[in-house]
Amino acid sequence: MNTAVYNPFKNFDFKNDKCFLSGDTFSSPLATVNVLPDWLLSMANLTGNEQIQLLDETIRTYKSLVVPCSAKVYDEFVSPLEDKIALAFGKGYEGVSALPEIDLFNWIGKLMYSFLYIEMQGAIRLQQLSGDGMNMSQGLMHKFGNLHTMLQSIYREVVLEDFTPWSIVVVPLENEETAFSFRDEINTLTFSLKFKGFGIVACLQDNGTNRRYHQDILKSISGKKLSEQQFEEIAARFFYSAYLFNRLPEYTIMPVDGVIYIDAMPLQGMQNKPLFDAWAHKTYGQVLENFWKPWGHTLFEIIKDPRAPMSYFDEPFLPATS
Repeated sequence: MNTAVYNPFKNFDFKNDKCFLSGDTFSSPLATVNVLPDWLLSMANLTGNEQIQLLDETIRTYKSLVVPCSAKVYDEFVSPLEDKIALAFGKGYEGVSALPEIDLFNWIGKLMYSFLYIEMQGAIRLQQLSGDGMNMSQGLMHKFGNLHTMLQSIYREVVLEDFTPWSIVVVPLENEETAFSFRDEINTLTFSLKFKGFGIVACLQDNGTNRRYHQDILKSISGKKLSEQQFEEIAARFFYSAYLFNRLPEYTIMPVDGVIYIDAMPLQGMQNKPLFDAWAHKTYGQVLENFWKPWGHTLFEIIKDPRAPMSYFDEPFLPATS
């Protein structure tokens, strides 16, 4: 039995001396991979000099965000994945909606883990993490480690035993010239992106629970093109419900003959409480205010009726409050 499943969180391997995906060490100068790939910057008409603020409050340009990768893993696996995503993005909603969800999961997961890799380096610099332990919760490390194990499917065979670890939603947008933008929340591993004529929302470690939680609104918008405000409203709901999701998914991980088999443990477990904490319209309104910032909606306006927050949908299908 092969028990070699690389977990960078065991030894805090964020020193640019190993491949960020495989853990391979380098016998030659490091190869680096842009977190935001060149094709995406080019397609979005970005220069790479655009700036982003990291959790340690440092300001970095897009093109300065890089992670180490072995040439073999990049050339044989990462690059073909990027080519597939680039081709789909070029076709807009038609192309992206036709992608297998595992490809979107791997691409989004690689993007988020790359940001996490860089954030971990910043935390180490600030001495928030140390080699023997840290101020990051064991639960978060466990969640991030599970994501990294699943991302091994980019370059080796990983079998998910009758479950999907993600909720991924792809919707068409009314404006087919929508400017590129994205947001992520590392603690909950939640991500959204809009570009051209499509929007994507993803929760990467929820076993599909957030998608089921919002099934009523998702069913009502199926096949309909959304305005940007409507897309951001959907994204806000997922980001908030991911925060309310109160389980840490557990998996049985079994490497056999070079293949990693992953089985999900029941989320309910021995607990009787619901999978989500109580939905609160006021807190949701605060999230929505941030997502609707380009349109200037204030919290007061959004929750003017505390029982029915503002919505761009005729039938909001909001979760019930306690």
